[in-house]
Amino acid sequence: MAGAAAAAGTGVLAGAGASVGASEAVAAPVGPRPDWGTCLAVARAILVRDDDDRPLAPRYADILLRTGLPRGRNRRKVLIVGAGPAGLTAAHLLREAGHRVTVIEANGNRVGGRIKTFRTGGHEGSPSPFADPLQYAEAGAMRIPDSHPLVTGLIDSLGLQRRRFHLVDVDAAGRPVNRSWIHVNGIRVRRADYARSPQALNRSFGVPTAYESIPSTQILRGALAPVREEIDGKQDEELVKGWARVVQRYGHMSMYRYLTDEAKLDERTVDLIGTVDNLTSRLHLAFIHSFIGASLISPDTAFFELPGGSGTLVDKLYARVEDLVRLDRRATRITHGEGKVTVDTVSEGRGGRSVERETFTGDTAIITVPFSGLRHIPVTPALSYGKRRAVTELHYDAATKVLLEFSRRWWEFDEAEWKRELEAVRPGLYRQYQLGRTPDDGRLLGAHPSVPEGRVSDAQRAHYAASRLVARDQPEAAHVIGGGSATDNPNRFMFPPSHPVEGSRGGVVLAAYSWSDDALKWDSFDDEERYPRALAGVQEVFGQRIEVFYTGVGRTQSWMRDPYAYGEASVLLPGQHTELFPHVRTPEGSLHFAGDHTSVKPAWIEGALESAVRTALEVHVGR
Repeated sequence: MAGAAAAAGTGVLAGAGASVGASEAVAAPVGPRPDWGTCLAVARAILVRDDDDRPLAPRYADILLRTGLPRGRNRRKVLIVGAGPAGLTAAHLLREAGHRVTVIEANGNRVGGRIKTFRTGGHEGSPSPFADPLQYAEAGAMRIPDSHPLVTGLIDSLGLQRRRFHLVDVDAAGRPVNRSWIHVNGIRVRRADYARSPQALNRSFGVPTAYESIPSTQILRGALAPVREEIDGKQDEELVKGWARVVQRYGHMSMYRYLTDEAKLDERTVDLIGTVDNLTSRLHLAFIHSFIGASLISPDTAFFELPGGSGTLVDKLYARVEDLVRLDRRATRITHGEGKVTVDTVSEGRGGRSVERETFTGDTAIITVPFSGLRHIPVTPALSYGKRRAVTELHYDAATKVLLEFSRRWWEFDEAEWKRELEAVRPGLYRQYQLGRTPDDGRLLGAHPSVPEGRVSDAQRAHYAASRLVARDQPEAAHVIGGGSATDNPNRFMFPPSHPVEGSRGGVVLAAYSWSDDALKWDSFDDEERYPRALAGVQEVFGQRIEVFYTGVGRTQSWMRDPYAYGEASVLLPGQHTELFPHVRTPEGSLHFAGDHTSVKPAWIEGALESAVRTALEVHVGR
C-alpha cells in the first residue's frame, strides 16, 4: 500500500471506456455496480494518471517548479474565483505564460483558504492572537506528507524551511517513543504499553476473545488486507486496474459497512477501532476515502511542518500575485457563454464601510470555490445536470479545532520539573495535586508566575468551575515531544507542538480536534465557555495540574461555520466517487473547476496544487 499511497492524487479523468471484459470482472458488489470506464477514471484520479495510464505528477511538477506552462499563442483574460492555494498558484502560472489574470476573493482580510495560521503579522498584518506574541498555531492545514511531491517541491523552491511534524511523539534525540496517551472507557494507557498489552483496553469494549490481545491498528490492518491485495506489488496498467476493481467492488460502501459486511467484524470491535484509530466520526462516509486515508496517516508516514506556520507558504504564494488579487469581493452571480464570462460581486461592508458591487469580465474563468459555496452562486446558463448534481450533493464534512496557550511546555516535563514549577507557585502545591486537595473554583487557573496577569476572565473561571472534573486522578508526567493523544471525551484528539517556538518557553496545544458530528457539538459554545471545557478535557487525560500554566487565551476554528470555506473538505459519501466525482472537474464551456475538492486528496494542499496545474493547462491550451 505504501507505493499506492505515495502516488495517490488526481489526474485528468477519462471518459467512459470500453465495457469490462471477463478478465477484468470482479465479484458483484452489494448495491449498484458502477461501469468499468467510470471505475478506471476514478482509479486514474487516485493515481494521478492520464487517459493512457501515464503518470501526470512528473509533468505537473515540471510545470509548477521549473518550466512553467508550455509556449502558446493564445493570450486570454482569465478570472479566478477564490484565492486559496489553487487560485493563487493557477494565477501565477497563467500570468507567467502571458495571460491577463484577475483573482476575486470574498475575504477582505486574508487569502489562503483553509491554510490559516493564528499568528502575529503575516500578509494579514494580524495583531498577536496569543499572550506571547511569538506563539502561533494552525487553524487549518498543519502537516504535509512526504508522499506529496508538488507541495514539498514548492516549499523548497520558494526557499521555505520544513521540519518533521511528529505524528508519533519522540524523545529528546528525535526517536519515536509512543508515550502519548490513550484515555477511553476510564482507562489511561501509554500508546507503547497498549501496543504491547492491549487486553485491558480491548476488554473494556467487550470485544470477542479472538481480538482481546490484538491492538486496534493491527485489527484494522488485517481487515483491510484483502483490499490491499488488489494493488500491492502492482505497477503501471495493472495498478490502475487494481484500483478500478477496488472502486467497483467497494465504492458504494461506507467504512462501517465494509468492516461489518466484508471484514465480518462485530460492532464492539468496530467501536474499538473507531475510537482508538480515529474512524468513529467517519464510519458512515465512503470506504474509499477512509481506505486511502488509513494508508497515509500512519506511524510509517513522514510528515513535515513549516516553522512559523503553514501561513508562511501562503505569504510566498500571495507575494507573487498580490497585484492581481481583489479582496473583499464575494461572487454572487456567474454568467458564461459565447466566449465571455461575467462575475458579479459584492463587498462585505466591514468596519462600517458601505457595501459595494463590482462586476468582472473575462474570456474564461477558473472557479475554485468549494461546491458547498458554489451552491449559493447562480450560474447562467445552467450547468450540466451532472455538474449541478455534484454541486448540490457533494458532501462536505465538519471539523473543529480548539487551541489553548500555556506559558510553559508542561507536556515535555518529567516529575522533577513538575515539582520545581508547582513549588514556584506556592510551597506544597505539588503534593496537594497528588492528593487531590487543590481548590476547584478556578483560582489556580494561570497561577504560575510565568502567566501574564489579567488574561483569565471571570467568565472563564466560572465556566471552568462549573465543568471541572469530579475525579482528581493525577497521572504521571506526560514527558512527550509532539505526538497525539486520543480520548473518548469531547476533545477526541490532542496534539502538542512538535517543536518549541524560538525565544519562547510556552506553547499552544491543539486541545480538541474533532470531525463530523463530534465537531458540530463544539459549535454550541461561545469562546468563553469553549476554552474552559476544552481545558477540562485535556485535564482528564493529562491531569489537573496543567491549569496553572493556562494563559486564559485560546483560539478556535469551526470550518463548517466559516463563511468562506463552508466545511472542512469534500469527504465523500458512499457511491459519490463514481456517481459524482467524474462530473466535479469537467469544464463547462468557459468555466474550469479547481480546488482540493476536484481531487481525490480533499483537505490536502497537494490536491489543490494538482488542480491548479490541471486547470492552468486547460485554459492555456484552450480546452
